[in-house]
Amino acid sequence: MGIAVQDTSQTALARAAALDFAIYGDLESIAPFGGGLINHTFVSVWDQAGTRVRYLHQRINDKVFTRPDQLMENFARVTAHIAAKTVGMPDHSRRTLTVVKARSGLPYTRDAEGGWWRAYLFVEGVRAKDVASSPEEARVLGSGVGRFQKQLADLPPPRLHETIPNFHNMETRYARFYAALASDPVKRAHGAREEIAFMEANEERGMILIRGLQSGRLPERVCHNDTKMNNIFLDDASGEALCVADLDTVMPGTVLFDVGDLIRTVCSRAGEEERDLAKVAFDQRFFDALIAGYCSEADDFLTEEEKCLIPEAGRNITHIMALRFLTDYLEGDHYYATSRPGHNLDRCRNQIALIQSLDAALRAGV
Repeated sequence: MGIAVQDTSQTALARAAALDFAIYGDLESIAPFGGGLINHTFVSVWDQAGTRVRYLHQRINDKVFTRPDQLMENFARVTAHIAAKTVGMPDHSRRTLTVVKARSGLPYTRDAEGGWWRAYLFVEGVRAKDVASSPEEARVLGSGVGRFQKQLADLPPPRLHETIPNFHNMETRYARFYAALASDPVKRAHGAREEIAFMEANEERGMILIRGLQSGRLPERVCHNDTKMNNIFLDDASGEALCVADLDTVMPGTVLFDVGDLIRTVCSRAGEEERDLAKVAFDQRFFDALIAGYCSEADDFLTEEEKCLIPEAGRNITHIMALRFLTDYLEGDHYYATSRPGHNLDRCRNQIALIQSLDAALRAGV
C-alpha cells in the first residue's frame, strides 16, 4: 500500500508510515526516539480500546542496508523462530521483538520519498545500558547472548541473507582503510598518524577470526554480529536479559563475533564515547563473569577451537571497531553520526586504548 503525504519532514513521514501498518486503534502521537547511529527511530502511542500501547517505527538506512526487503525477511524469520521457542514462558511477548506487518501483508512499507519503514511492539519495562554496573550484570548479559545463539542454532534453511556483506571481514575492512588512506579525500590523515601506525602494525593479528571462518576451522553459524551491550534488554524488575534487539545484522558468521562485541562493551569500564582514555580499561572480573554466563548457555554447541579463541575475539572485534571509526573519519564521517569535529577519531582512540588494556591482561594470562 503506498503512502501519499504533502509534508515530507521526518516526523510527518513517520506518522504516515505508522498509519500504513496493521495496528489496531487510534494513533495519539508519534515522536523521535533514542539516539541510534544508523536508522531513524520513532515511538508511537495508540489508544486501543482505552489502553495505551506503544510501538517503535524505524526508517531503515538503505545506504547502509541496500536490500531492506532481504533484511526484513531475516528479521521476520529470526523473531518468529525465537517466539515459537518461548511460547508458554513468562513474559513471552518480551523475549523477542514482535514484527508488525504493513496492511499489504509485508513486514515493511515505503514512504513518499521511497524510504523503507518497519514497525514492532515497544518492549516495555526494560532498560539497555552502555556500561555494566557489576560482574553479576556481566554474567546476565553473557547468558542472554548465549541463549540467543542457542535459540537460533537450529534455524532451518535457507541460509540467511548477508545484510551487509563482509561486515566483520577484516580483509575487506583493511582494503577500505588503505583506500581511504591513499586518497585522503578530506585531508585528515596527517592528524591521525599514531592511529594509522597502530592499524598497520596490527593488521596480521587482526585476521585470525575471518581466516578461521574462511578455512572452516571456525563453523559458520547464525549470529547477531552487533551484540554491544546496549542491544540487550534487561528486565527492570528482575535484571534478567530478556531480549536481544537491533537485529539488522543477524546473518551468517562466527559466534565469536558476538562474544567479541560483548567483551568489548561489557568488560570496559567506560563506553565507546568516553574521551578520557584513562577511564578506558579492561576489567578481568567482568570478563570472567561474562564468559561464565555465556558458556552456561553456549557450552554444549561450541567447538574447542571456538572456546580457545574467546579472549582473542574481544581484541579482534575491538580492533575492527577502531578500524571502522578511523576509516569513517578519513572518508569524511559518512557512516557513523557525529556531533563534533574529530568525533570518529576520538572513538577510534577509545577503542585502541581498550585493545592496549586487553593486551596487558592477555599477557598476564587471562
